[in-house]
Amino acid sequence: MTDTQLSDLLSPPGADARPPARPTQPPSLGLGGGLRFLWTQLTSMRTALVLLFALALAAIPGSLVPQHSISPVRVSEFIEEHQTLGPIYDKVGLFNVYTSPWFSAIYLLLFVSLVGCIIPRVGVYAKALRGRPPRTPRNLSRLPAYTRTEVADAAPADILDQASARLTAQRYRVARHDDSVSAERGYLRETGNLVFHVSLLFLLLGVAIGSLYGFRGTSVVITGKGFSNNLTQYDDFSAGAWFSDSDLHPFTVGVKSFEAKFETGTVQRGAARLFEAVVAVTESPGSTPVKHKLEVNKPLNINGTTVHLIGHGYAPTVTVKDGAGNVAFSGPVVFLPQDGNFTSAGVIKVPDGRPERLAFEGFFLPTAVVDQQGPRSVFPDAMNPALFLNAWSGPPKKETGLPENVYSLDTRGLSQLKDAGGDTLRMALAPGSSYTLPDGKGTIEMNGWVRWVKLQIGETPGVAIALGAIGFAVGGLCLSLFIRPRRIWVRASQVNGGPTLVEVAGLDRADARAGLDEDVADLAAGWLSDTSGKGTGTR
Repeated sequence: MTDTQLSDLLSPPGADARPPARPTQPPSLGLGGGLRFLWTQLTSMRTALVLLFALALAAIPGSLVPQHSISPVRVSEFIEEHQTLGPIYDKVGLFNVYTSPWFSAIYLLLFVSLVGCIIPRVGVYAKALRGRPPRTPRNLSRLPAYTRTEVADAAPADILDQASARLTAQRYRVARHDDSVSAERGYLRETGNLVFHVSLLFLLLGVAIGSLYGFRGTSVVITGKGFSNNLTQYDDFSAGAWFSDSDLHPFTVGVKSFEAKFETGTVQRGAARLFEAVVAVTESPGSTPVKHKLEVNKPLNINGTTVHLIGHGYAPTVTVKDGAGNVAFSGPVVFLPQDGNFTSAGVIKVPDGRPERLAFEGFFLPTAVVDQQGPRSVFPDAMNPALFLNAWSGPPKKETGLPENVYSLDTRGLSQLKDAGGDTLRMALAPGSSYTLPDGKGTIEMNGWVRWVKLQIGETPGVAIALGAIGFAVGGLCLSLFIRPRRIWVRASQVNGGPTLVEVAGLDRADARAGLDEDVADLAAGWLSDTSGKGTGTR
Protein backbone atom coordinates (compact mmCIF):
# COMPACT_ATOMS: atom_id res chain seq x y z
CA MET A 1 0.00 0.00 0.00
CA THR A 2 1.39 3.33 -0.98
CA ASP A 3 1.64 6.36 1.24
CA THR A 4 -1.07 8.07 -0.78
CA GLN A 5 -3.48 5.15 -0.29
CA LEU A 6 -2.72 5.05 3.44
CA SER A 7 -3.39 8.79 3.74
CA ASP A 8 -6.73 8.35 1.98
CA LEU A 9 -7.79 5.58 4.42
CA LEU A 10 -6.86 7.64 7.49
CA SER A 11 -8.57 10.86 6.29
CA PRO A 12 -12.06 11.42 7.71
CA PRO A 13 -15.02 11.35 5.36
CA GLY A 14 -15.58 14.67 3.52
CA ALA A 15 -12.06 15.84 4.12
CA ASP A 16 -11.60 16.38 0.39
CA ALA A 17 -14.68 18.65 0.15
CA ARG A 18 -12.69 21.85 0.39
CA PRO A 19 -14.21 25.19 -0.63
CA PRO A 20 -12.94 26.45 -3.94
CA ALA A 21 -10.16 28.96 -3.72
CA ARG A 22 -11.21 32.57 -4.17
CA PRO A 23 -9.71 34.34 -7.14
CA THR A 24 -6.89 36.63 -6.18
CA GLN A 25 -7.61 39.09 -9.03
CA PRO A 26 -10.89 41.03 -9.45
CA PRO A 27 -12.84 40.24 -12.58
CA SER A 28 -12.07 42.40 -15.58
CA LEU A 29 -14.62 45.06 -16.55
CA GLY A 30 -13.96 44.62 -20.21
CA LEU A 31 -14.26 47.35 -22.81
CA GLY A 32 -18.00 47.82 -22.39
CA GLY A 33 -17.81 47.92 -18.61
CA GLY A 34 -14.93 50.36 -18.68
CA LEU A 35 -16.79 52.68 -21.02
CA ARG A 36 -19.89 52.52 -18.82
CA PHE A 37 -17.76 53.33 -15.76
CA LEU A 38 -16.19 56.34 -17.50
CA TRP A 39 -19.59 57.56 -18.68
CA THR A 40 -21.01 57.23 -15.15
CA GLN A 41 -18.14 59.24 -13.72
CA LEU A 42 -18.33 61.89 -16.44
CA THR A 43 -22.09 62.42 -16.07
CA SER A 44 -22.11 62.70 -12.30
CA MET A 45 -22.98 66.03 -10.75
CA ARG A 46 -19.68 66.07 -8.90
CA THR A 47 -17.76 65.86 -12.18
CA ALA A 48 -19.90 68.63 -13.69
CA LEU A 49 -19.09 70.91 -10.76
CA VAL A 50 -15.38 70.09 -11.01
CA LEU A 51 -15.41 70.85 -14.75
CA LEU A 52 -17.27 74.12 -14.18
CA PHE A 53 -14.67 75.14 -11.61
CA ALA A 54 -11.88 74.06 -13.96
CA LEU A 55 -13.41 76.14 -16.77
CA ALA A 56 -13.44 79.21 -14.51
CA LEU A 57 -9.79 78.64 -13.60
CA ALA A 58 -8.82 78.08 -17.24
CA ALA A 59 -10.41 81.40 -18.22
CA ILE A 60 -8.26 83.40 -15.77
CA PRO A 61 -5.14 83.56 -18.02
CA GLY A 62 -7.31 85.11 -20.74
CA SER A 63 -7.75 88.22 -18.59
CA LEU A 64 -4.16 88.37 -17.35
CA VAL A 65 -2.19 87.58 -20.52
CA PRO A 66 -2.68 89.63 -23.75
CA GLN A 67 -4.66 87.76 -26.38
CA HIS A 68 -4.09 87.60 -30.13
CA SER A 69 -7.81 88.09 -30.79
CA ILE A 70 -7.90 91.37 -28.83
CA SER A 71 -4.47 92.99 -29.20
CA PRO A 72 -1.85 91.33 -31.43
CA VAL A 73 0.45 94.30 -30.83
CA ARG A 74 0.49 93.73 -27.06
CA VAL A 75 1.21 90.04 -27.64
CA SER A 76 4.25 90.94 -29.77
CA GLU A 77 5.44 93.40 -27.15
CA PHE A 78 5.03 90.79 -24.40
CA ILE A 79 7.10 88.25 -26.33
CA GLU A 80 9.83 90.83 -26.95
CA GLU A 81 9.94 91.89 -23.29
CA HIS A 82 9.86 88.33 -21.91
CA GLN A 83 12.34 86.33 -23.96
CA THR A 84 11.91 83.20 -21.81
CA LEU A 85 8.24 83.21 -20.85
CA GLY A 86 6.97 84.55 -24.17
CA PRO A 87 7.78 81.47 -26.30
CA ILE A 88 6.55 79.14 -23.54
CA TYR A 89 3.22 80.97 -23.31
CA ASP A 90 2.92 80.84 -27.07
CA LYS A 91 3.48 77.07 -27.20
CA VAL A 92 0.92 76.27 -24.50
CA GLY A 93 -1.66 78.60 -26.04
CA LEU A 94 -1.86 81.27 -23.35
CA PHE A 95 -2.07 83.97 -26.04
CA ASN A 96 -5.13 82.20 -27.48
CA VAL A 97 -6.75 80.87 -24.32
CA TYR A 98 -10.34 80.61 -25.51
CA THR A 99 -9.45 78.74 -28.70
CA SER A 100 -6.71 76.55 -27.23
CA PRO A 101 -7.13 72.75 -27.28
CA TRP A 102 -7.07 72.41 -23.48
CA PHE A 103 -9.74 75.09 -22.95
CA SER A 104 -11.88 73.57 -25.71
CA ALA A 105 -11.49 70.11 -24.13
CA ILE A 106 -12.75 71.35 -20.75
CA TYR A 107 -15.60 73.17 -22.48
CA LEU A 108 -16.70 70.09 -24.45
CA LEU A 109 -16.39 67.79 -21.44
CA LEU A 110 -18.57 70.15 -19.41
CA PHE A 111 -21.11 70.22 -22.24
CA VAL A 112 -21.22 66.41 -22.45
CA SER A 113 -21.36 66.08 -18.66
CA LEU A 114 -24.35 68.40 -18.46
CA VAL A 115 -26.15 66.49 -21.21
CA GLY A 116 -25.48 63.24 -19.38
CA CYS A 117 -26.77 64.72 -16.11
CA ILE A 118 -29.93 66.20 -17.60
CA ILE A 119 -31.25 63.35 -19.74
CA PRO A 120 -31.70 60.80 -16.88
CA ARG A 121 -33.21 63.47 -14.62
CA VAL A 122 -35.75 64.38 -17.28
CA GLY A 123 -36.87 60.73 -17.45
CA VAL A 124 -37.16 60.46 -13.67
CA TYR A 125 -39.06 63.73 -13.47
CA ALA A 126 -41.47 62.72 -16.25
CA LYS A 127 -42.18 59.50 -14.37
CA ALA A 128 -42.78 61.43 -11.14
CA LEU A 129 -45.25 63.74 -12.90
CA ARG A 130 -47.27 60.77 -14.10
CA GLY A 131 -47.19 59.04 -10.71
CA ARG A 132 -49.48 59.50 -7.74
CA PRO A 133 -48.51 60.79 -4.29
CA PRO A 134 -46.94 58.04 -2.14
CA ARG A 135 -49.20 55.94 0.08
CA THR A 136 -49.69 56.88 3.70
CA PRO A 137 -46.97 55.55 6.02
CA ARG A 138 -48.02 53.09 8.71
CA ASN A 139 -46.73 55.17 11.63
CA LEU A 140 -47.40 58.87 10.98
CA SER A 141 -46.11 59.92 14.40
CA ARG A 142 -42.54 59.35 13.28
CA LEU A 143 -42.72 62.11 10.68
CA PRO A 144 -41.19 65.55 11.44
CA ALA A 145 -44.56 67.33 11.75
CA TYR A 146 -47.45 65.43 13.33
CA THR A 147 -50.69 66.15 15.14
CA ARG A 148 -53.84 64.23 15.96
CA THR A 149 -57.35 65.30 16.82
CA GLU A 150 -60.50 63.57 18.00
CA VAL A 151 -63.60 64.76 16.17
CA ALA A 152 -67.07 63.86 17.39
CA ASP A 153 -70.14 63.46 15.20
CA ALA A 154 -68.13 63.05 11.99
CA ALA A 155 -67.61 59.90 9.98
CA PRO A 156 -64.09 59.04 8.77
CA ALA A 157 -65.26 59.19 5.14
CA ASP A 158 -66.54 62.75 5.63
CA ILE A 159 -63.27 63.77 7.25
CA LEU A 160 -61.28 62.39 4.31
CA ASP A 161 -63.59 64.10 1.81
CA GLN A 162 -63.01 67.40 3.57
CA ALA A 163 -59.25 66.79 3.65
CA SER A 164 -59.21 66.06 -0.08
CA ALA A 165 -61.13 69.25 -0.84
CA ARG A 166 -58.92 71.42 1.35
CA LEU A 167 -55.67 70.02 0.05
CA THR A 168 -56.86 70.32 -3.55
CA ALA A 169 -57.72 73.97 -2.89
CA GLN A 170 -54.15 74.44 -1.63
CA ARG A 171 -52.84 73.08 -4.96
CA TYR A 172 -51.80 69.71 -3.68
CA ARG A 173 -52.02 66.65 -5.87
CA VAL A 174 -54.33 64.36 -3.87
CA ALA A 175 -54.73 60.58 -3.79
CA ARG A 176 -57.64 59.09 -1.83
CA HIS A 177 -57.16 55.74 -0.08
CA ASP A 178 -59.48 53.61 2.05
CA ASP A 179 -58.58 55.15 5.40
CA SER A 180 -56.37 58.05 4.46
CA VAL A 181 -55.49 60.81 2.01
CA SER A 182 -51.99 61.49 0.68
CA ALA A 183 -51.11 64.77 -1.00
CA GLU A 184 -48.00 66.27 -2.55
CA ARG A 185 -47.01 69.59 -4.08
CA GLY A 186 -43.85 71.40 -5.16
CA TYR A 187 -43.24 69.62 -8.44
CA LEU A 188 -42.10 72.89 -9.99
CA ARG A 189 -39.00 72.82 -7.82
CA GLU A 190 -37.51 70.05 -9.91
CA THR A 191 -38.76 71.87 -13.00
CA GLY A 192 -36.70 74.86 -11.88
CA ASN A 193 -33.64 72.65 -11.42
CA LEU A 194 -34.05 71.18 -14.88
CA VAL A 195 -34.69 74.58 -16.45
CA PHE A 196 -31.54 75.93 -14.78
CA HIS A 197 -29.37 73.07 -16.04
CA VAL A 198 -30.86 73.15 -19.54
CA SER A 199 -30.36 76.93 -19.61
CA LEU A 200 -26.74 76.47 -18.60
CA LEU A 201 -26.41 74.04 -21.49
CA PHE A 202 -27.87 76.57 -23.94
CA LEU A 203 -25.65 79.29 -22.46
CA LEU A 204 -22.59 77.20 -23.27
CA LEU A 205 -24.02 76.57 -26.72
CA GLY A 206 -24.64 80.27 -27.34
CA VAL A 207 -21.15 81.23 -26.20
CA ALA A 208 -19.67 78.50 -28.40
CA ILE A 209 -21.62 79.68 -31.46
CA GLY A 210 -20.52 83.27 -30.87
CA SER A 211 -16.90 82.22 -30.42
CA LEU A 212 -16.85 80.03 -33.52
CA TYR A 213 -18.83 82.17 -35.97
CA GLY A 214 -18.58 85.70 -34.53
CA PHE A 215 -16.16 88.44 -35.47
CA ARG A 216 -15.12 91.89 -34.31
CA GLY A 217 -12.98 94.58 -35.85
CA THR A 218 -12.32 98.31 -35.81
CA SER A 219 -11.78 100.93 -38.47
CA VAL A 220 -10.77 104.58 -38.27
CA VAL A 221 -12.83 106.63 -40.73
CA ILE A 222 -12.08 110.26 -41.54
CA THR A 223 -15.08 112.56 -41.75
CA GLY A 224 -16.25 112.76 -45.33
CA LYS A 225 -15.11 109.25 -46.16
CA GLY A 226 -16.67 105.85 -45.60
CA PHE A 227 -16.25 102.24 -44.59
CA SER A 228 -17.10 99.13 -46.62
CA ASN A 229 -17.62 95.85 -44.83
CA ASN A 230 -14.76 93.80 -46.24
CA LEU A 231 -11.51 92.63 -44.70
CA THR A 232 -9.33 95.23 -46.44
CA GLN A 233 -11.18 98.06 -44.65
CA TYR A 234 -10.45 96.87 -41.11
CA ASP A 235 -7.54 98.23 -39.08
CA ASP A 236 -7.69 95.15 -36.83
CA PHE A 237 -9.89 92.11 -37.11
CA SER A 238 -10.50 88.95 -35.06
CA ALA A 239 -12.91 86.13 -35.82
CA GLY A 240 -13.92 82.67 -34.70
CA ALA A 241 -12.39 79.46 -35.97
CA TRP A 242 -15.35 78.67 -38.26
CA PHE A 243 -15.76 82.20 -39.59
CA SER A 244 -15.52 82.69 -43.35
CA ASP A 245 -14.98 85.88 -45.35
CA SER A 246 -18.28 85.22 -47.09
CA ASP A 247 -20.06 85.72 -43.74
CA LEU A 248 -19.45 89.48 -43.97
CA HIS A 249 -22.62 91.21 -45.13
CA PRO A 250 -21.87 93.74 -47.90
CA PHE A 251 -22.78 97.23 -46.65
CA THR A 252 -21.18 100.65 -46.45
CA VAL A 253 -21.20 103.38 -43.82
CA GLY A 254 -20.33 106.89 -45.00
CA VAL A 255 -19.41 109.36 -42.25
CA LYS A 256 -20.94 112.66 -43.37
CA SER A 257 -20.13 114.69 -40.27
CA PHE A 258 -19.12 114.38 -36.66
CA GLU A 259 -19.91 116.82 -33.86
CA ALA A 260 -18.19 116.90 -30.48
CA LYS A 261 -19.03 119.30 -27.68
CA PHE A 262 -17.19 119.84 -24.41
CA GLU A 263 -17.96 121.72 -21.21
CA THR A 264 -16.53 125.25 -21.39
CA GLY A 265 -17.54 126.39 -17.92
CA THR A 266 -15.37 126.39 -14.84
CA VAL A 267 -17.06 123.28 -13.41
CA GLN A 268 -15.99 120.07 -15.15
CA ARG A 269 -14.26 122.07 -17.84
CA GLY A 270 -13.42 119.87 -20.82
CA ALA A 271 -15.92 117.14 -19.92
CA ALA A 272 -17.63 115.51 -22.90
CA ARG A 273 -21.17 116.67 -23.59
CA LEU A 274 -21.96 115.37 -27.06
CA PHE A 275 -20.46 112.88 -29.51
CA GLU A 276 -22.66 112.43 -32.55
CA ALA A 277 -21.93 111.28 -36.08
CA VAL A 278 -24.25 111.57 -39.06
CA VAL A 279 -23.77 108.54 -41.30
CA ALA A 280 -25.28 107.32 -44.55
CA VAL A 281 -25.85 103.56 -44.52
CA THR A 282 -26.15 101.51 -47.70
CA GLU A 283 -27.42 98.14 -46.50
CA SER A 284 -26.79 96.25 -49.75
CA PRO A 285 -25.19 96.94 -53.14
CA GLY A 286 -27.46 99.15 -55.22
CA SER A 287 -29.78 100.18 -52.37
CA THR A 288 -30.50 103.79 -51.48
CA PRO A 289 -28.35 105.26 -48.67
CA VAL A 290 -30.27 106.08 -45.50
CA LYS A 291 -29.08 108.68 -43.00
CA HIS A 292 -28.73 107.75 -39.34
CA LYS A 293 -27.34 109.31 -36.18
CA LEU A 294 -24.60 107.25 -34.57
CA GLU A 295 -23.85 107.97 -30.93
CA VAL A 296 -21.87 106.34 -28.13
CA ASN A 297 -23.79 103.38 -26.64
CA LYS A 298 -26.40 103.66 -29.41
CA PRO A 299 -25.13 101.29 -32.11
CA LEU A 300 -26.61 100.65 -35.53
CA ASN A 301 -27.81 97.20 -36.52
CA ILE A 302 -27.17 96.53 -40.20
CA ASN A 303 -28.32 93.11 -41.39
CA GLY A 304 -27.44 91.59 -38.02
CA THR A 305 -24.07 93.37 -37.78
CA THR A 306 -23.68 96.01 -35.08
CA VAL A 307 -21.72 99.21 -35.67
CA HIS A 308 -20.57 101.09 -32.56
CA LEU A 309 -18.98 104.52 -32.23
CA ILE A 310 -16.12 103.98 -29.78
CA GLY A 311 -13.68 106.85 -30.36
CA HIS A 312 -12.78 110.01 -32.21
CA GLY A 313 -9.86 112.35 -32.76
CA TYR A 314 -8.17 114.81 -35.09
CA ALA A 315 -6.51 114.43 -38.47
CA PRO A 316 -4.43 117.44 -39.59
CA THR A 317 -4.50 118.03 -43.34
CA VAL A 318 -1.04 118.65 -44.81
CA THR A 319 0.61 119.08 -48.20
CA VAL A 320 4.23 117.99 -48.61
CA LYS A 321 6.39 118.95 -51.59
CA ASP A 322 9.66 117.11 -52.15
CA GLY A 323 13.05 118.52 -53.15
CA ALA A 324 12.00 118.51 -56.81
CA GLY A 325 9.05 120.77 -56.03
CA ASN A 326 6.43 118.11 -56.72
CA VAL A 327 3.54 117.34 -54.41
CA ALA A 328 4.59 114.05 -52.79
CA PHE A 329 1.74 113.84 -50.30
CA SER A 330 -1.50 115.69 -49.66
CA GLY A 331 -4.38 114.84 -47.39
CA PRO A 332 -5.46 114.22 -43.80
CA VAL A 333 -3.31 112.14 -41.44
CA VAL A 334 -4.81 110.41 -38.40
CA PHE A 335 -3.21 111.42 -35.09
CA LEU A 336 -4.03 109.38 -31.99
CA PRO A 337 -5.11 111.15 -28.74
CA GLN A 338 -2.81 110.63 -25.77
CA ASP A 339 -4.71 112.37 -22.95
CA GLY A 340 -8.02 113.94 -21.99
CA ASN A 341 -7.13 117.21 -23.74
CA PHE A 342 -6.57 115.30 -26.98
CA THR A 343 -2.85 115.86 -27.28
CA SER A 344 -2.47 113.67 -30.35
CA ALA A 345 0.61 111.88 -31.64
CA GLY A 346 1.14 110.86 -35.23
CA VAL A 347 3.44 110.26 -38.16
CA ILE A 348 3.40 111.73 -41.67
CA LYS A 349 5.15 109.42 -44.14
CA VAL A 350 6.16 110.60 -47.59
CA PRO A 351 7.72 107.55 -49.27
CA ASP A 352 7.33 108.97 -52.79
CA GLY A 353 9.48 112.05 -52.16
CA ARG A 354 12.38 112.57 -54.56
CA PRO A 355 15.30 112.70 -54.62
CA GLU A 356 14.83 111.71 -50.96
CA ARG A 357 11.86 110.38 -49.08
CA LEU A 358 10.61 112.38 -46.14
CA ALA A 359 8.94 111.62 -42.83
CA PHE A 360 7.58 113.73 -39.98
CA GLU A 361 6.54 112.85 -36.46
CA GLY A 362 5.13 114.94 -33.67
CA PHE A 363 1.96 116.17 -32.02
CA PHE A 364 -1.27 117.87 -32.99
CA LEU A 365 -2.58 120.11 -30.20
CA PRO A 366 -6.25 121.18 -30.48
CA THR A 367 -5.81 124.10 -28.06
CA ALA A 368 -2.08 124.72 -28.08
CA VAL A 369 -0.11 126.66 -25.51
CA VAL A 370 3.65 126.87 -25.09
CA ASP A 371 4.91 127.47 -21.55
CA GLN A 372 7.61 126.20 -19.23
CA GLN A 373 6.18 122.68 -19.67
CA GLY A 374 6.62 122.92 -23.42
CA PRO A 375 3.94 122.63 -26.08
CA ARG A 376 0.73 121.13 -24.76
CA SER A 377 -3.03 121.16 -25.23
CA VAL A 378 -5.17 122.68 -22.49
CA PHE A 379 -8.63 121.91 -23.92
CA PRO A 380 -9.98 119.02 -26.01
CA ASP A 381 -11.78 121.17 -28.58
CA ALA A 382 -9.95 122.82 -31.47
CA MET A 383 -9.75 126.43 -30.24
CA ASN A 384 -6.11 127.07 -31.18
CA PRO A 385 -4.92 124.10 -33.27
CA ALA A 386 -1.23 123.69 -33.98
CA LEU A 387 1.05 121.02 -35.37
CA PHE A 388 4.49 120.46 -33.80
CA LEU A 389 6.84 118.26 -35.84
CA ASN A 390 10.40 117.15 -36.43
CA ALA A 391 11.59 115.87 -39.80
CA TRP A 392 13.53 112.95 -41.27
CA SER A 393 14.92 112.23 -44.71
CA GLY A 394 16.66 109.39 -46.46
CA PRO A 395 17.13 107.59 -49.75
CA PRO A 396 14.06 105.99 -51.35
CA LYS A 397 13.13 102.67 -49.80
CA LYS A 398 12.55 99.57 -51.82
CA GLU A 399 8.96 98.47 -51.60
CA THR A 400 8.58 94.98 -50.14
CA GLY A 401 4.80 94.75 -49.85
CA LEU A 402 5.03 93.96 -46.14
CA PRO A 403 2.49 95.72 -43.88
CA GLU A 404 3.75 98.67 -41.85
CA ASN A 405 2.31 100.44 -38.83
CA VAL A 406 0.97 103.82 -39.96
CA TYR A 407 1.12 105.23 -36.43
CA SER A 408 4.84 104.67 -35.80
CA LEU A 409 7.97 105.63 -37.70
CA ASP A 410 10.74 103.17 -38.53
CA THR A 411 13.82 105.43 -38.65
CA ARG A 412 16.14 102.82 -40.15
CA GLY A 413 17.72 104.40 -43.23
CA LEU A 414 16.59 107.89 -42.23
CA SER A 415 18.50 110.86 -40.86
CA GLN A 416 16.94 113.47 -38.62
CA LEU A 417 17.07 116.98 -40.08
CA LYS A 418 18.98 119.71 -38.22
CA ASP A 419 18.40 123.43 -38.11
CA ALA A 420 20.99 126.07 -38.90
CA GLY A 421 22.47 125.82 -35.43
CA GLY A 422 22.98 122.06 -35.67
CA ASP A 423 20.15 121.24 -33.29
CA THR A 424 17.25 118.92 -33.99
CA LEU A 425 14.83 120.63 -36.35
CA ARG A 426 11.51 121.47 -34.70
CA MET A 427 8.67 123.26 -36.43
CA ALA A 428 5.31 124.61 -35.34
CA LEU A 429 2.55 124.94 -37.92
CA ALA A 430 -0.82 126.65 -37.65
CA PRO A 431 -3.61 126.18 -40.19
CA GLY A 432 -2.58 127.93 -43.40
CA SER A 433 1.14 128.14 -42.55
CA SER A 434 4.06 126.31 -44.16
CA TYR A 435 7.69 125.52 -43.41
CA THR A 436 10.63 125.18 -45.80
CA LEU A 437 12.95 122.32 -44.97
CA PRO A 438 16.71 122.97 -44.95
CA ASP A 439 19.07 121.97 -47.77
CA GLY A 440 16.30 122.05 -50.36
CA LYS A 441 14.57 118.98 -48.93
CA GLY A 442 11.12 120.41 -49.69
CA THR A 443 8.24 122.10 -47.87
CA ILE A 444 5.33 121.14 -45.63
CA GLU A 445 2.11 123.10 -45.26
CA MET A 446 -0.72 122.63 -42.77
CA ASN A 447 -3.95 123.22 -44.66
CA GLY A 448 -6.27 122.61 -41.71
CA TRP A 449 -7.76 119.70 -39.84
CA VAL A 450 -10.70 117.31 -39.88
CA ARG A 451 -12.12 114.87 -37.37
CA TRP A 452 -12.06 111.10 -37.54
CA VAL A 453 -14.20 108.50 -35.80
CA LYS A 454 -13.39 104.96 -34.77
CA LEU A 455 -16.03 102.38 -35.59
CA GLN A 456 -16.29 98.94 -34.05
CA ILE A 457 -18.02 96.45 -36.29
CA GLY A 458 -18.96 93.04 -34.95
CA GLU A 459 -21.38 90.18 -35.03
CA THR A 460 -22.08 87.64 -32.28
CA PRO A 461 -24.53 85.04 -33.64
CA GLY A 462 -25.13 83.28 -30.33
CA VAL A 463 -25.83 86.35 -28.19
CA ALA A 464 -29.63 85.92 -28.38
CA ILE A 465 -29.32 82.29 -27.28
CA ALA A 466 -26.98 83.23 -24.43
CA LEU A 467 -29.16 86.10 -23.17
CA GLY A 468 -32.31 83.99 -23.35
CA ALA A 469 -30.54 81.18 -21.52
CA ILE A 470 -29.45 83.57 -18.75
CA GLY A 471 -33.04 84.75 -18.29
CA PHE A 472 -34.40 81.19 -18.11
CA ALA A 473 -31.57 80.17 -15.77
CA VAL A 474 -32.48 82.96 -13.34
CA GLY A 475 -36.15 81.95 -13.51
CA GLY A 476 -35.32 78.29 -12.94
CA LEU A 477 -33.05 79.17 -10.03
CA CYS A 478 -35.84 81.20 -8.41
CA LEU A 479 -38.23 78.24 -8.76
CA SER A 480 -35.74 75.85 -7.20
CA LEU A 481 -35.00 78.23 -4.31
CA PHE A 482 -38.48 79.44 -3.35
CA ILE A 483 -40.67 76.41 -4.02
CA ARG A 484 -40.75 73.81 -1.22
CA PRO A 485 -41.80 70.30 -2.17
CA ARG A 486 -44.09 69.06 0.60
CA ARG A 487 -46.12 65.95 1.40
CA ILE A 488 -49.17 65.80 3.67
CA TRP A 489 -51.02 62.72 4.92
CA VAL A 490 -54.38 62.56 6.70
CA ARG A 491 -55.69 59.39 8.32
CA ALA A 492 -59.16 59.05 9.89
CA SER A 493 -60.25 56.06 11.93
CA GLN A 494 -63.09 55.22 14.34
CA VAL A 495 -63.02 52.52 16.99
CA ASN A 496 -66.21 51.01 18.58
CA GLY A 497 -68.44 53.90 17.57
CA GLY A 498 -66.38 56.48 19.48
CA PRO A 499 -65.06 59.82 18.18
CA THR A 500 -63.11 59.83 14.92
CA LEU A 501 -59.34 59.98 15.39
CA VAL A 502 -57.77 62.25 12.77
CA GLU A 503 -54.01 62.10 12.30
CA VAL A 504 -52.24 64.71 10.17
CA ALA A 505 -48.53 64.50 9.33
CA GLY A 506 -46.24 66.35 6.98
CA LEU A 507 -42.83 66.04 5.43
CA ASP A 508 -40.81 68.77 3.79
CA ARG A 509 -38.57 67.40 1.06
CA ALA A 510 -36.45 70.55 1.09
CA ASP A 511 -33.80 71.30 3.66
CA ALA A 512 -35.89 73.88 5.53
CA ARG A 513 -39.10 73.11 7.42
CA ALA A 514 -40.35 76.69 7.51
CA GLY A 515 -44.12 76.68 7.94
CA LEU A 516 -44.58 72.89 7.92
CA ASP A 517 -45.69 72.60 11.55
CA GLU A 518 -48.11 75.52 11.11
CA ASP A 519 -49.65 74.03 7.95
CA VAL A 520 -50.18 70.67 9.63
CA ALA A 521 -51.69 72.32 12.73
CA ASP A 522 -53.97 74.55 10.63
CA LEU A 523 -55.21 71.60 8.63
CA ALA A 524 -56.02 69.64 11.80
CA ALA A 525 -57.62 72.66 13.47
CA GLY A 526 -60.03 73.01 10.59
CA TRP A 527 -62.13 70.12 11.84
CA LEU A 528 -62.27 71.58 15.33
CA SER A 529 -63.88 74.75 13.92
CA ASP A 530 -66.33 72.79 11.78
CA THR A 531 -67.30 70.12 14.31
CA SER A 532 -67.43 69.69 18.06
CA GLY A 533 -64.15 67.95 18.55
CA LYS A 534 -61.17 68.39 20.79
CA GLY A 535 -57.45 68.12 20.23
CA THR A 536 -55.64 65.34 21.95
CA GLY A 537 -52.05 65.90 20.98
CA THR A 538 -49.65 67.71 18.69
CA ARG A 539 -45.98 68.17 18.17
